[in-house]
Amino acid sequence: VPEQPTLGNTDYAFEMAISNIRYGEGVTKEIGMDLQNLGARRVCLMTDKNLSKLPPVNAVLNSLAKYGINFQIYDNVRVEPTDQSFLDAIKFAKKGEFDAYVAVGGGSVIDTCKAANLYAASPTSEFLDYVNAPIGKGKPVTVPLKPLIAVPTTSGTGSETTGVAIFDFKELKVKTGIASRAIKPTLGIIDPLHTLSMPERIVANSGFDVLCHALESYTALPYNMRSPCPSNPINRPAYQGSNPISDVWALHALRIVAKYLKRAIRNPEDREARANMHLASAFAGIGFGNAGVHLCHGMSYPISGLVKTYKPKDYNVDHSLVPHGLSVVLTSPAVFAFTAQIHPERHLEAAEILGADIRTARIKDAGFILADTLRKFLFDLNVDDGLAAIGYSKADIPALVKGTLPQERVTKLSPRPQTEEDLSALFEASMKLY
Repeated sequence: VPEQPTLGNTDYAFEMAISNIRYGEGVTKEIGMDLQNLGARRVCLMTDKNLSKLPPVNAVLNSLAKYGINFQIYDNVRVEPTDQSFLDAIKFAKKGEFDAYVAVGGGSVIDTCKAANLYAASPTSEFLDYVNAPIGKGKPVTVPLKPLIAVPTTSGTGSETTGVAIFDFKELKVKTGIASRAIKPTLGIIDPLHTLSMPERIVANSGFDVLCHALESYTALPYNMRSPCPSNPINRPAYQGSNPISDVWALHALRIVAKYLKRAIRNPEDREARANMHLASAFAGIGFGNAGVHLCHGMSYPISGLVKTYKPKDYNVDHSLVPHGLSVVLTSPAVFAFTAQIHPERHLEAAEILGADIRTARIKDAGFILADTLRKFLFDLNVDDGLAAIGYSKADIPALVKGTLPQERVTKLSPRPQTEEDLSALFEASMKLY
């Protein structure tokens, strides 16, 4: 695209794309009016079995009833979705011929609803057409989608702001996803009242996702060092590398996490802390939704996908699972010790925000300082002692590395390139944290 060829065909531009966001206590009651304003006649309400009995879904149902909105409910969303659970939701969406969608839940629900909306709008597409390469074909989305209103009930994924939908691809035992600006919600309704029903460990694990979104997007490869430069803007990826706009949001989210996450976990009645974490989740979403994430997320996908028997406290599920935020944060000390030799000043700045005293720190120690700060943070919050504590051993490292290799969409955004040996060493270093 540039008249002057760029060095090594790297990109020269970045694009800011986020959903509209509405924030306020009790703002969920406006959803019925929003759907009325859109002229929606057949609405699909997606949630999961646990949430369908809780106040957030109730608040949405009340609003839909009050404004006479015709809807069908789909509450079969799986926590940590799979290709099959996506396909089940897609089938429901195609059959319903909906003209608008409402997703009430955490990232699992919002991501499932994004996929349902996409494939219902593109009924002749094969499932792998839009799945990220190299697992799928990664085709650009050119069909118009229906409006989607996302109502997050956790303070973690930031999925209400992003064009990304993540799932477990069971056959390959890896997590992958669909990434396109076209699938981002039309509107994110951020109602802090919904966070009051979250149990302690769900607050913690979703908060760790916010922490890693902020850290990874701030330390990601800069946008103008990412290659290849797209020949057409439709091919510019949603995850573009760190850039001046995403940096602002990532740092702001990190400051809120440092101030409020521990409070939000320790005291469910602390409305100020929980409301701020709900906002931090959206802020970090704006950051990473445009910059992308890197190694913590790339390595987290096989950690989740290869789970054996681990069942986390506070999660009411009938299958083994490693919550996404936990799978991401367990490698964070090792990852940032590894990436810090590139942009050490950013790693040091992050450590200071999280409470490290850096007055006498040497810039070359930035990675160790950030890693130690993260370990202390996790220890204070009773986080499992590394991958060994959730059922992995050194014997699993080759499979974990193999599951990380296809995650190029994110691993290539690491500021420091990594070999298979590097990944093995990072998994080994994450077996025990303390």
